[in-house]
Amino acid sequence: MGLTGLEIFKHLPKTNCKECGFPTCLAFAMALANGKTTLDLCPYVSDEAKEALASASAPPIRMVKVGVGENELEMGDETEIFRHDKRFNHLTAIAIIVNDNEEDIEAKVEAINALEYEHVGQHYESNMVALINASGDAATFKSAAEKASAKTKKAFLLISDDTAAIEAALEVLAAQKPLLYAANKDNYEKMTEIAKANSCPLVVKGEDLNSLAELVEKIVALGHNDLVLDPGSRDTGKVLVDMTQIRRQAVKNKFRPFGFPTITFTSKDDPQEELLQAGTYLAKYASIVVMKTAKREIHLPLMSWRANVYTDPQKPVAVEAGAHEVGEVDENSPVYCTTNFSLTYFLVEGEVDSTRIPSYILSVDTGGISVLTAYADNKFTAETITKAIKDSGLEDKVKHRKIVLPGGVAVLKGKLEEESGWDVLVGPRESADIPKYAKEHFA
Repeated sequence: MGLTGLEIFKHLPKTNCKECGFPTCLAFAMALANGKTTLDLCPYVSDEAKEALASASAPPIRMVKVGVGENELEMGDETEIFRHDKRFNHLTAIAIIVNDNEEDIEAKVEAINALEYEHVGQHYESNMVALINASGDAATFKSAAEKASAKTKKAFLLISDDTAAIEAALEVLAAQKPLLYAANKDNYEKMTEIAKANSCPLVVKGEDLNSLAELVEKIVALGHNDLVLDPGSRDTGKVLVDMTQIRRQAVKNKFRPFGFPTITFTSKDDPQEELLQAGTYLAKYASIVVMKTAKREIHLPLMSWRANVYTDPQKPVAVEAGAHEVGEVDENSPVYCTTNFSLTYFLVEGEVDSTRIPSYILSVDTGGISVLTAYADNKFTAETITKAIKDSGLEDKVKHRKIVLPGGVAVLKGKLEEESGWDVLVGPRESADIPKYAKEHFA
């Protein structure tokens, strides 16, 4: 169990300086006890206090890193049970299985590499290659590691109960710091030795939550702390229960044996069912989801769902404010106006692009909220739109002075013309009607 707020308060300087962002040292102590802040925000805490409060200031779930360089994955460091309380910090990693006895390992790895998408201004991609010792042969596992590593720089998950096979694959992949799977009650001493010798993180696999906690304590006692937890369940409902219990015990009760990232495996053979299963695990605390399929049509919705789960719920998703070009614009191109709320902007951009008429879209900085919401909040006004026109340099980009205003805020037309000096055209209320509007006005 962690320290209480009052126990932490005893070690603080009690200056109530507010420099940490809290009104009093007691409020800061309470937030620290609940994992809502970090000790380094206090500028006056002593070294002695830092040492005494080390366990309280550490996140309830340890940070664990897999891989190296630009493909290094960070897992853990989570502080919340419920996303809306603050946010979830690190995206669930998606790993795709490659069996070491597959006929064309290189092709499977290249298919995994190809799981990259640009969607609504965000970049999505798979994260890991899960190499399984399906052959049961150490030499085959090593050969597969050589073939796979030659085709990708992604992080690796090495899966085998045979410690000799793990050691063989590490002869190829040790420098890439793969995640080793798995230490169990029979091999944990040897697996821990291998993981420590190669500075690799290690999955701990229990038969249930009780055995998992006991095994974690044994491995930590051997001096290895970079761990990932697998309670061993594969049934969807049981996995959901186990993942929830691990997160609750780690965050709410500060139960240290469960204070590590987690890994889950899909068990469904049908790709559509596997998608639903993976999406469930992603939403309920899995740090890694290991999947069978590498079909693009399965991974795009999964990654889109992941991006939504891991956005900051207190910060709307926004695009950069300014004048955005759609197509090969020139001085005669139409100018559309909207807010910088990501969903609104990309809906408008898609429809403008479908007109095949090169155009500008002026996205006004509304703090990332939609047109009608921003209008109601006095963030999408004649004044803010006029300022956006000037700041974006549109007056130097086009020779005309016409701008299309969203139909839902047609009431701004007169005031905007007065403020900006531009002619204001009232556009459609719905973005889906932009192609028809453009055909009538700009074709």
